[in-house]
Amino acid sequence: MSTIDLETARRVAKLARIAVPDDNLPQLAEELSGILSFMEQLNEVDIEGIEPMTSVTPMRLKRRQDGVTDGGQQAKILSNAPDAREGFFAVPKVVE
Repeated sequence: MSTIDLETARRVAKLARIAVPDDNLPQLAEELSGILSFMEQLNEVDIEGIEPMTSVTPMRLKRRQDGVTDGGQQAKILSNAPDAREGFFAVPKVVE
């Protein structure tokens, strides 16, 4: 069983950009050790011949027809533009 020491817990917190006070490091180390222990238990399960699944209940994902559209809101979107010309946003020229 893998155990996480305080220094490793401190390093993991730093890498994750999580501010963990020193007095909370023992609890974090214990929780991380528990996670690793659970992962080791999962590695013991025989999964030979079992197909991966996306859900515990077999179901097909809902799909919609994939069609390209212009969104039908060009006039509404361009109404917020400070300067629109010929159906497009107009911006100042920045490169000569």
